[in-house]
Amino acid sequence: MADSGLLKRLGRMLTEDLDEIEDDRIQRECRAPGAQRAVDCVRGDEATMVGELRSVQTCSRSTKAGVSAEFFDGTDTVVLKWMGRNRIPGIEPGRRVTVRGRVAEVDGAKLMYNPYYELHAADE
Repeated sequence: MADSGLLKRLGRMLTEDLDEIEDDRIQRECRAPGAQRAVDCVRGDEATMVGELRSVQTCSRSTKAGVSAEFFDGTDTVVLKWMGRNRIPGIEPGRRVTVRGRVAEVDGAKLMYNPYYELHAADE
């Protein structure tokens, strides 16, 4: 029985788009009790989500100082923005995090301003 599951996964890996496989992996690994999926969150929701940071950017101009990160949980992308910060230790691409805050929407993109975050250990 275990062999048939292995063969199914292998067949799927050989025929499916690599982006879809990566999305499925992230989605499976980011399931957590009490966490919402990003795709289900809408503007105004207070949400807790678990996912990975795909990219991190900093802006050091005094009028727009801040850190911006692309958060992905396998279902949708949410932009995280921390205002007034030049750098946040531990906020780096590939890092798994739990974020909590109110979802906003700007030009059709989901955002979370100054979210509370928890960094996950690298081996989780």
